[in-house]
Amino acid sequence: MSARAEAPLDGIRVLDFGHTVMGPSCGLILADLGAEVLRIEPAPGGDPTRRLKGFGTGYFGFYNRNKRSLAVDLKTPEGLEIAKRLVRDADVLIENFGPGTMERLGLGYTVAADLNPRLVYASLKGFLKGPYEERLALDEVVQMMSGLAYMTGPSGRPLRAGTSIVDIAGGMFAVIAIQAALRVRDATGQGQLVESALYETAVFLMGQHLCYAAQSGEPVPPMPERVSAWAVYEPFSVRDGRQIFVGITTDSHWQRFCAATGRDDLARDPTLAANNDRIAARSRLVPIVQDLFAGLTMDDAVAICSNARIPFAPIARPEDLFEDQHLRETGFLLPTLLPGGVETRLPRLPVTIGQACSELHSDPPPMGRDTCAILRELGLGEAAIETLIARGIVAADATGTKNHLGRERHEHGAE
Repeated sequence: MSARAEAPLDGIRVLDFGHTVMGPSCGLILADLGAEVLRIEPAPGGDPTRRLKGFGTGYFGFYNRNKRSLAVDLKTPEGLEIAKRLVRDADVLIENFGPGTMERLGLGYTVAADLNPRLVYASLKGFLKGPYEERLALDEVVQMMSGLAYMTGPSGRPLRAGTSIVDIAGGMFAVIAIQAALRVRDATGQGQLVESALYETAVFLMGQHLCYAAQSGEPVPPMPERVSAWAVYEPFSVRDGRQIFVGITTDSHWQRFCAATGRDDLARDPTLAANNDRIAARSRLVPIVQDLFAGLTMDDAVAICSNARIPFAPIARPEDLFEDQHLRETGFLLPTLLPGGVETRLPRLPVTIGQACSELHSDPPPMGRDTCAILRELGLGEAAIETLIARGIVAADATGTKNHLGRERHEHGAE
């Protein structure tokens, strides 16, 4: 989607009141698909995730590209009125505040629907309506509640997944619901409330294990202790201590692996001929495969697995992905300038639509980069805008605006 007019959601305006990951990830997907997404941040400080450290360091920079930033204090009458004016012309509103927060701010669904009956109002929470709906939730909380953490770690050591998987998946489900609601609106002219929740998302991700439990009639073992359906399906260490995951899941895989490694003796062994035979012989077979890989360099191990056409993966760290050959040659990592001037490359949406794929149209914005422009679009004059800034009702970043515009001019080849 090299031009915004070619994007599937071109012409859709989204108000993104999200914070942290769940709401912003929903807004990111819509923005990458071509919607105009206005990131509504609290004035004067902006989204708190801008200042997070540790594992939160990457939240704002990744989930907020292709968005405009308006910083406004919604707790003031003037700030609330600005938000209401935006609601009147919006197609979608996203929020993932705690239960009751939007109502206390004066922007709950009932108010918003009165202002704009065509609005699709997406409320992303910890729990859908029910006994838990007033509880506060986090990604890690629902991973523990849903059994996901139990399935990830060994017995007695529940372990959260290594990314904000439930937050992201909850945002994705919200996008699905939003697009369905927009289709209904196209037919009826009427918007509606759509909801997504962390807990129910995590339980959905656990669906295959619930099905397993129902069919087996036994407690489900965590993944590190599962009975594998395949004899060779695990990481192996190579000569320098690095690891490569190898999965031999069919008899054809096994024959090709034996041929690629020159182990005709294993290929001819009748006790290893079929998958179930190899499972029965795991205690003998796995040490043989371990010894084989232990004598190889990583390059040799990759070459053997590639030639054998079996599933494999060198075990990577996040920073290794910057130099991944496939990601580099396909342009999957988008050059991105983060607030603060850090240049990097970050993943695009993992989909294409026809011959198109999502592109970077604007970097993650400095706080309030688009405040003045958005207020002008609402019809406010310069004096009124300066007054709002002076009173702290809105915040604007003039330097960020200049940098953003300069980058756009450069991208389009202007001098």
